[in-house]
Amino acid sequence: MPRFAFAVALFLSLAASARAQKVEVEEFTLPNGMQFLLVPRNDQPNVVSAGWIARVGSVNERPGITGISHFFEHMMFKGTDTIGTREPGRDEKYRGEQKAVRDEINRLVWTRQYDRYFKGEIDDPWNPANDTQELRVLRARLDALIKAQQGRGEGGPQAGTIVKDEFDQVYTKAGGSGMNAFTTYDLTCYFITVPSNKLELWAWMESDRLSDSVFREFYSERDVVHEERRLRTDSTPTGKFEEQFDSMFWASSGYSWPVIGWPSDLNSYTFDQAQDYWNIYYRPGNLVGILVGDFDPVRAKRLITNYFSRLEPGKNPPPPVVTLEVEQLAEQRMNAVGDVPPSVEVRYHTVPAGHVDSYPLDMLAEILNDRTGRLYKGLVEGRGIAAGAQAMSDTRKYAGLFALSAQARGEATPEQLEAAWYEELVKIQGEDLPERELRKVKNRVAAQNYRKLENNMSLFVQLAFSEAVLDWREINEGPAKYEAVTAADIRRVANEYFKDTNRSVATYRRKAE
Repeated sequence: MPRFAFAVALFLSLAASARAQKVEVEEFTLPNGMQFLLVPRNDQPNVVSAGWIARVGSVNERPGITGISHFFEHMMFKGTDTIGTREPGRDEKYRGEQKAVRDEINRLVWTRQYDRYFKGEIDDPWNPANDTQELRVLRARLDALIKAQQGRGEGGPQAGTIVKDEFDQVYTKAGGSGMNAFTTYDLTCYFITVPSNKLELWAWMESDRLSDSVFREFYSERDVVHEERRLRTDSTPTGKFEEQFDSMFWASSGYSWPVIGWPSDLNSYTFDQAQDYWNIYYRPGNLVGILVGDFDPVRAKRLITNYFSRLEPGKNPPPPVVTLEVEQLAEQRMNAVGDVPPSVEVRYHTVPAGHVDSYPLDMLAEILNDRTGRLYKGLVEGRGIAAGAQAMSDTRKYAGLFALSAQARGEATPEQLEAAWYEELVKIQGEDLPERELRKVKNRVAAQNYRKLENNMSLFVQLAFSEAVLDWREINEGPAKYEAVTAADIRRVANEYFKDTNRSVATYRRKAE
């Protein structure tokens, strides 16, 4: 068989396998309400990718506590009364003293400093440079307590109560690797890969932190998150502009604030607010444990039952997200000027994940992308005005968006990039895609879906997202839905959602020297 024909046959075979693949998941739920998904497989012998998700993300927050879901991601690695401290009683005393001081700092800032800020006397109520003498004394007291707890005060490390990074140390010594977590708009996820013979250690460790997290370093960790925000947002050329564009685009939805939160909220939320949030969103009925890898499901279920059954059910179930995004009635524009490359983003409101139109919208993004896609052919190769161009269909739990972004090449302007996109869009809205073009993209999507399931951690992540946003069965059912998309479906959604009144446009221009 000629090399090209063999490659085509191999690709089509892979795509067919993806469409037919079924992930076998054993699902069970403990009496306390915690759900578990078990996928035993021995592709990677003697290891298990293990973790859990909380069905909570920034969309569940509100003004005043934005970023608290992400902050919990940090707190959950600080340990319990068993892990992370050498003296639980004294450690608790430190935490109580810190809380009392910080509560007083908050009270003074929210009243006196905010009032001074509103009157124009100071430029930032949270900046220590603007502190009153009373606030300076309180901040010094809090700093001394934090240093003493960490072992950085008088008496040195032995006088402190914190064992730094012990959670990670215990796992690492047992052969665990890749311990991490992430927070998105719709979920928070914690994961690690452990040797198969350390599955009981995982069950004990995770059930311990879910039943006894003490939010150690609750006040000092804010500095770490502020630094993360500076690196990811403030120090990047377009970071703050992108935040503003998001807030402009989402008029009423909880997706309008950044996952990391607004700086004033990060400074403001209290230990009591965090405890309330924990008692709503980190109780068993809102959690899903996931195991993927080389393990005996019978033994795994026994270990899970023995350890995770100690978690107490929550008294208050998570409230539903009821605020829907309002219909956009007129085009919105943001014109940004800064140390940025000339570029444009055109964004449209679409539909949430699982909506019947989400599949042709996802497929349309694939048709536009890749070096063989319409954006590359039309804007990069054809007109030669773009250094790169990408489309994104972002379907979240409660809403969705479709975005086109392009970066200018040479002397091209954002206006030329935007106009070129509309020219490409007219073609998509005016005529059905050729069957050969659609078939090629469907095969690529099917192969991509197959590859996402090839290793344990990749499958773990797919299960986490699918279960949090829709249902884990979407892993098996989704490929058939993409295969069923027709050229008429794609043309229909392009006309339905890509209207002038439904779009928001961000143009970026480099500031003149």
